[in-house]
This record gives sequence, structure tokens and C-alpha cells, in this order.
Amino acid sequence: MSQARDTSTRQQRSFPYELRSFPVRTVDGEVPGDIDHWMKAVSLGFYGNAPTPEIARRLVESQEVDGRVVTGAYLSDTEAPVGAWGVEYPVATYSYHRKTLNIGRGTLLPVHQITAVTVRPSHRRRGLLRAMMSSDLAQAKAAGLPIAALTASEATIYGRFGFGVATHECAIEVSVKGGIVFHNPAAAARGTVEVAEASTILQQHNEVFAQVHASRFGSIGRQDWYRFTASGQGNFESLDAVKNIRAALHYNAAGVVDGYVSYKPVTDPNRSAIEIVDLLAATEDAYLALWNFLGSLDLIDAITWAHAPEVDPLEWAMAAKRDYKRIRQEDLLWLRILDVPAALAARHYEGDGEITLHVGDPLGHASGVFRLMVDGGSAKVTRLADTVDAELNLGVAELSSLYLGGVSTQTLMAAGRVQENVPEAAARLDSLLRPTHSPHCLTHF
Repeated sequence: MSQARDTSTRQQRSFPYELRSFPVRTVDGEVPGDIDHWMKAVSLGFYGNAPTPEIARRLVESQEVDGRVVTGAYLSDTEAPVGAWGVEYPVATYSYHRKTLNIGRGTLLPVHQITAVTVRPSHRRRGLLRAMMSSDLAQAKAAGLPIAALTASEATIYGRFGFGVATHECAIEVSVKGGIVFHNPAAAARGTVEVAEASTILQQHNEVFAQVHASRFGSIGRQDWYRFTASGQGNFESLDAVKNIRAALHYNAAGVVDGYVSYKPVTDPNRSAIEIVDLLAATEDAYLALWNFLGSLDLIDAITWAHAPEVDPLEWAMAAKRDYKRIRQEDLLWLRILDVPAALAARHYEGDGEITLHVGDPLGHASGVFRLMVDGGSAKVTRLADTVDAELNLGVAELSSLYLGGVSTQTLMAAGRVQENVPEAAARLDSLLRPTHSPHCLTHF
């Protein structure tokens, strides 16, 4: 712990903080003090309960599986006022782990996933987030990661760092009183659905998610802790199992589990309802069959789910479409391209053609003029001289939003966020980027 040399040091220095990074891990089965202090700072930032020693150990063990690395900003050359948290507690937190993003046709692209970003209220507007973000993104690019990603608790923070919204999710309510009637009942009755102990999901999660991740455009890797929350075996504040959680598994024709749903009752004096805790389906057959099962539950008026896709096959499978209601829609996955040639060359394209783009980047990682040439669905991306006239001008946040096709270039141009220098250039980029499926991410992090 540093000791203050001069009480005026903090006022004299423009950035009186030291950034320290370290991997999350236990030492001799115990949580090290620096990790414990870091976790308590995160809990403060998100208004959660400070983790007990047992919960902290379980969380650290799980995050060690993910290879999580954490960063803290610590006061240096000073000491905390009497009674306040000591300088061993970070005044800002940040962490990352690295998994993959499904960018179509089964291609899983390495991605840098950022999470647990907080700044203590008494230390805001001092450049802490910019310092942590700038350093981390530079290191991620140097390590060869073409894209960074995050899910945001606030909508206006990350655009200035080059992140753009790439996917959304919907909270839905499905009226099931009397069951769900399908346009094609046979399509919702393929395979077999059987009730299982919720604890079974703890073992089934990773294998089923791997199937989903490989097949779901826009899916991003899940952290290890998901299998505990999906099975009701604990959360960030308690290791007590949820007593009223239920589960069902879907088996395909070969008897292989390719989907599951976990759910629990909702406390509502006006109706009988259940909420879905987690639903994974690697195939359309599994997806509709699991909903068919949920619709067959006795004494249930409605089912809610907070993580439904924007374009949901269930809505179009139901004969009574108005029984499917969207309650809320929110952004979920934010992407940030770090390497334009690597990111654009990695994905598959449905059409052929070429276009020249000028990309602006506030941090400089993706700035430049690039020619995107697509032939046979594969792309070649060439960096051109900055003096070359581009057909489209856009920022890296806009290009990142376009990457999975969740929004069109023409929509962003109408919003004033893309500049077209050649007529129909926006439409041509859309014809290249347009995906065959709407992207859907099932992972918060």
C-alpha cells in the first residue's frame, strides 16, 4: 500500500491513479485479497450484495474457467480519508474474457468480451473509463482480436468508444390459456420433450449451448456461471437452489438432447403465469416443441420470457398471433470492430460486389479507407491511401452495428449517421451485408 508523500499530491496530478490487471483465480483454495476487494467494488457499482466468502470463492472458480482478467484503478501516492474504503479497493473496475461470436455459416470468430465496468461516484469524470477502455482495446488489437463486445447497462456510454448496437432482445408474454394452437401442429411435435430435474441443466448446459452457439447467427460465448443460474443452482448473491424451478429436455429423433427450458412460477395475484429462466434450442424443431410443451402446462394463463429474438418463429407459428405480445425491446449485444480487414474478411456474404468505405475511429484502431471486394461469398479487404475518395463515410460504431446485419446502411443514412458520396452506395453495401437470418444473442455478460 502506498503512503502519501505530500497531501497536495492528488491535486497536483492530473491522473492520480494506477491501473493494475490480474487474472481471476484462487490461491490455495482461497480468494486472494486483491480479487476480493475488486469484487466488492463491482458489487458497489451494480448495487448488489457484497459476496460472502463462499459465494466469492465459487464465483472466482467459475470465472477462472472463463480465463477472466480484471483491471482496477487504484489511488496512488495518497491514502484514503479516515473511515473510508482504503486504497486497496479500486475506485474503478473493468474485466474481460475471450470467447467466440457466430458470424454466420458456422464461423466462430474470436471476440474480446468486456464486462464489470464501474466507476465509483466520487471519482467520475476524471478519465478513468477512457484510460481503462483505451488501454484494454489497444492490447486486444495487439493480441489479434478483430472485434470487442459488451452488453451495456446504460445506452449512451459506449458509442464514443466505437461500440455500436448489433442485436436486440424482446421481453414477450404469450397467452396460453387452453394451450397454444399452431398453424402446423406437426411442426411443433417433432422429437420428444420430457420433464427433468432442474439440476440436470447444470450438466446439460455446456453441451446444448455448444450446439446452439454453432447454429445461431449472432450468438456469443457464454461464461461458465450461466449453467448455475440456468439450472437454479445459485446466483451472484446466493448459493441456495431455487426451490420452485422446473425443467424439460428436448430429444431429437436420434435421442440426443438438443434443447431445454427451465422455468418457474410468477407471483401475480391476478393470473397464473410462469417465466422462462433459460431456453436453448439448437434446431427449429426443438424450439417449437419446447413451446408446445410449455403451452400444455395445466392451470397456466401466460408465459413470459425476457430474451426472445426480434424475429421469432413462435409468433408466426401460432394460429392466434395476437396472443403473442412484445412487452419491451432493448439493445443487447454491442460490437466494436478493432481490425476492419480481419473482421470483414471473416464473415460470409450472400451477394457479390465491391465498395469503398471511409471508416472513422475515435481511438484510431479501425480508421482508414478500405475497399471491400466480395466474390463467391468471400471477401477481400484492402486498405487504401487516405487520399482515395470513398463511396461511403461512416464511423466504426456504425460499421460495427452493420456487421451482423441487424440494421441497414440506408436506415443509418436516414438517421444522419452514414454519408453517401456516390448514389446507391448505401444500397450496395446493404446487398452485401444482408444476412439470411436475423441475429440473436442469448448471452448477457
